[in-house]
Amino acid sequence: MSARKKVLVVNVFFDEYRRRNGSPTRIPRAMGHVFLAGAFDSARNAVRVYSEQHSGPLLDPDLLGWPDMLVLTGLTNGFDRMLHLTAYARALHPGVVVVAGGPAIRALPARAASVFDYALTTDVEGLGDAITDAFGPEYASEEWFPRFDLAEPSRLVGYVESSRNCNFHCSFCSLTAEGRRFQRYETGFLERQLVALEGRHIVLIDNNFFGNDRRRFEERLDLLGEFYRSGRIRSWSALVTGDFFAHQDYLERAKTAGCLSLFTGVESFDAATLRRTKKRQNEVAPQIEMIRNCLDAGILLEYGIMADPTTRPIAELESEIAYILRTPQITLPAYFTLAIPLLGTPYFQECLDERRILPNTRLHDLDGVVLSMKTIDPLEDAVAFARRLPSLAGHRKQVLRHAVGFTRRYARRLAPLQIAAALVNVALVATASSAASSPSTVFRRRPVQTFLSTTETLDPLYRPFMNLPSSFERYFKPTMITDADGEPSEDILPDLVAKASLAGREGTRPNA
Repeated sequence: MSARKKVLVVNVFFDEYRRRNGSPTRIPRAMGHVFLAGAFDSARNAVRVYSEQHSGPLLDPDLLGWPDMLVLTGLTNGFDRMLHLTAYARALHPGVVVVAGGPAIRALPARAASVFDYALTTDVEGLGDAITDAFGPEYASEEWFPRFDLAEPSRLVGYVESSRNCNFHCSFCSLTAEGRRFQRYETGFLERQLVALEGRHIVLIDNNFFGNDRRRFEERLDLLGEFYRSGRIRSWSALVTGDFFAHQDYLERAKTAGCLSLFTGVESFDAATLRRTKKRQNEVAPQIEMIRNCLDAGILLEYGIMADPTTRPIAELESEIAYILRTPQITLPAYFTLAIPLLGTPYFQECLDERRILPNTRLHDLDGVVLSMKTIDPLEDAVAFARRLPSLAGHRKQVLRHAVGFTRRYARRLAPLQIAAALVNVALVATASSAASSPSTVFRRRPVQTFLSTTETLDPLYRPFMNLPSSFERYFKPTMITDADGEPSEDILPDLVAKASLAGREGTRPNA
């Protein structure tokens, strides 16, 4: 039998609030590392996984120097973190093979190819090809299935996936940038995952659990209902697009099938904003009515709000927040984020063409917390707004009043667990913006932030925690989005040119 290979799969993560202990209670969790681990044959590989979102930055030289293959995945703004871990791994184990994939690599394929041994722009199955090329076909799993046995321990919550991508194309979404079609797994694959995670609350981490195939959606709904009614799962949650709520019967069926909560990307209650971002699925039904109907059906509805001071005055954004706070018939948003010009999206190209992105903006700054674009109002006012936004500073009395009104209205319609989940945001505001997902950081001092990309302090993770040869210095230089003049930086220019060239070729095809 061939020698056993050592494999480390890491979900990289830059915490938006510079927390260093991770966010073990954050829901949902990153699960890319667990799903990727399933590409390796378990008999021929010793596989370990690590999530920087859950456990904090990976700063263990013994672990970093252990693998024969390091596999990296993560969000788009985590690209530089992949470089950091690659430097450590190569310094500690010069023969290590580094494989990187996910949104960050699909956003910067040319830059990635110059650093990593394998820069994968494919889905999880593409990892099997890299394994075969590097080690041999016997090291790749014959049948891919997530390695739930390696996941961070959780007796209460399990994470499964029944589909990929989304059938809508919102202008700001990384899925739109990637241009991949929506696809569902076979129902049997979902069933195998549910069997592996019996006895828990199930979170479906699909980008869109609803999708555009009603028959196959109903099959999954029926399967979840079977597991729920037989006591094999406690309940379940999922992300759905706004068009789901046009079907009142689906709400009732989901509740009967054990649905505890749904998440949907409301993004804004402003109709003009929805049209501008091509969020047409949110105009199927009035959004306040949509949220209220879901809650009245006994399903907790969670959502996020995206504030864009580049296209809307701060007074208008504040008015929208005030509107939410004086409407106890709806839940408070699970989060507020600034608009992010994610690489490759139509929104990014729009911001680039109109020179909205501030000078000296780094990829790391595109986290939804740091202001990275020019604004309608004076920049200092926009920065003050950005600083207040995550925790609704200045609105705490209104938040508490909303919590009381919401609880009174829904105490008999929602279960105690659902009410508690809805009130997590109150705790978030009452303590600190990071408390809910990382309670140990409430009293821990974090690095000072300016909340403006041009002046934002660089994350301490850009300073190596161990001595490295000078040849690795370039791995710790931040990837720049813009230069000092606000023009696209040399770091991203090759990928921008390649994308424009590809778009030009596709545009010349018949019926493109």
